[in-house]
Amino acid sequence: MKTTVFMKPGQVAVKEVNVPKIIEKDDVILRVVRTCVCGSDLWNYRGDDAKEEGSMNSGHEVIGIVEEAGEDITTFKKGDFVIAPFIHGCGHCAACEAGFEGDCQGHPMGENFSGGYQAEYVRYQHANWSLIKIPGQPSDYTEGMIANFMALADVMPTGYHAAHVAHVKAGDTVAVVGDGAVGLCAVIAAKLRGAKRIIIMSRHEDRQKLALEFGATDIVAERGEEGIAKVQELTTGAGCDAVLECVGTHLSTETAIAIARPGAIVGRVGVPHTVDINIGDYWMVNLAMAGGPASCTTYDKEVLLKAVLDGQINPGKVFTQSYKLDEIDQAYKDMADRKTIKAMIVM
Repeated sequence: MKTTVFMKPGQVAVKEVNVPKIIEKDDVILRVVRTCVCGSDLWNYRGDDAKEEGSMNSGHEVIGIVEEAGEDITTFKKGDFVIAPFIHGCGHCAACEAGFEGDCQGHPMGENFSGGYQAEYVRYQHANWSLIKIPGQPSDYTEGMIANFMALADVMPTGYHAAHVAHVKAGDTVAVVGDGAVGLCAVIAAKLRGAKRIIIMSRHEDRQKLALEFGATDIVAERGEEGIAKVQELTTGAGCDAVLECVGTHLSTETAIAIARPGAIVGRVGVPHTVDINIGDYWMVNLAMAGGPASCTTYDKEVLLKAVLDGQINPGKVFTQSYKLDEIDQAYKDMADRKTIKAMIVM
């Protein structure tokens, strides 16, 4: 089968490897229908993180068909169409029962995250609870719906996680820092939870248009101190009831802290790439910060899959270009160059 490997900064490639096999009793083997490139994958691609050349790639989002199931799998069978979240919760530990399976305590943390999933087949660990069954088969759905399901493997639940941990509620004024796929999905999440005003900080016209379509009410294109001042102006100096930080850089984190009102919560889901933040910057205003790996399975099962099936939300619109697996290096390049918001890989 074909899989993607990291060659060096600025280059990934496709190579032939063996199809994975069942190893543990709660594994499944999935035939991939769609995978994609995540904004977090670009940290390695741009050379921002150290990664061994020729190593397994970091792709981690899949929808697919169950090809084989381990003997402990009771919830799925061969032929089921499923969403494979990037986290692998067990469903019965304290973290999972509290709705935070991104920090599952039922198995080693290293087994809780997908990787190397930009491939034709994948081995998915701890599948019995964490996979989400999609009714029917891929042929039953339009390409738009297939894209919506793909978004439920990571970016839509991650955007929702930011809104959830920030306690976004009806009537709130919410700011979203970041206009990537997660930030755009955070706009959807804020609207879904009833926010009356949603300010997105975005400098790119294509992303601004999509944010407005998803429910944003205000666009702030400025960055740094100018961006902070603009948000303060929009909120008449009060700041926002909740801030959803969807980038992970030092600047985005400082911005999120500065535009939150006293007593607000910053929902932080951007993969952290920061230097230390001064605790005094938010201690003096009773600011809370929360966030981490998203609870994909919980949110998909409880809220998001139904919202997609009912046509209430369309997060798949963040996929603005599709590629074949053999074209995956181009997909990475186009995302790195901001020519596409999120790249879909079609098998």
